[in-house]
Amino acid sequence: MKGAHHALCGAAAWVAVASTAPLTLGWYPVGPLGVVAGALVCAGAALAPDADHHDATIAHSLPPVSQWVCDAVGAVSGGHRNGTHSALGVAALVGVAWAAGKVTATTSALGDLAVGAGVMSLLLVAFATRALGLGRGRLQAWALAVALAGFVTVVAPTGWDWLPVAVGTGAAVHVMGDMLTGGGVPLLWPWEPRPPRWWTRTPGLRDVWTRGGNFAVPLLGTTGSRRERLVAVPLTAYATYGVVVALAAGTLTSLGYDADAVLARVVEAATTALGTTAAVGAVVLQQPVTG
Repeated sequence: MKGAHHALCGAAAWVAVASTAPLTLGWYPVGPLGVVAGALVCAGAALAPDADHHDATIAHSLPPVSQWVCDAVGAVSGGHRNGTHSALGVAALVGVAWAAGKVTATTSALGDLAVGAGVMSLLLVAFATRALGLGRGRLQAWALAVALAGFVTVVAPTGWDWLPVAVGTGAAVHVMGDMLTGGGVPLLWPWEPRPPRWWTRTPGLRDVWTRGGNFAVPLLGTTGSRRERLVAVPLTAYATYGVVVALAAGTLTSLGYDADAVLARVVEAATTALGTTAAVGAVVLQQPVTG
């Protein structure tokens, strides 16, 4: 998948997992700020497996730091679409995020600071900013990344365990997204089992388990295909919906309103309006055409 589409998958996945708004799963519920900040972090984490490529989107997000990171990751993981695109790679990223959450510093003015989580968030938000086009230049990308990383650094000590959840979700979504393309991923790396000869000669099967040992469910075809771009449309709408609802809930709460009750009434009104519109449309379609 393209970098921007990976980032959208990550943001949409975080909304589904962490938000408690209607049409979400709420498996790992966080507050409104957690939904907004986590969407950016998870979007960046959904690009992290491509840190094995020196010319990937994230390599150009915060130069020269991002380029150094990508060169190092590529050297360790064996190049593009190898170690970082496997189950072991996802587990390793979660481990790094967990370890980063443990790195703290104590200050007299602000108390405990989550330095590790802040630094990791800095990189991930910069990745997302570049991929999603949220910043027009390097300065804006750095500004947004530093601002959110500062927020994470100050707030994360009270609940840093969200970071490995966001990173794991984003990385897993990336691997699943690349599995939906024709190239597939080495899911069991460093073990890359080769299929038997009869398998490689069977149409359909050879696309699922390739000669190189990759696994794929190539529903999206080639990377950047029209099908992939079409999938990006509802992902964009869903991620936007989650962030907007989170911002609205945060604003309502700060003004002293019961955000859940207000949003429930809005959803009820919208559902009623849609039902009425559908009923009227059905009646109109049933009317005979005159003239």
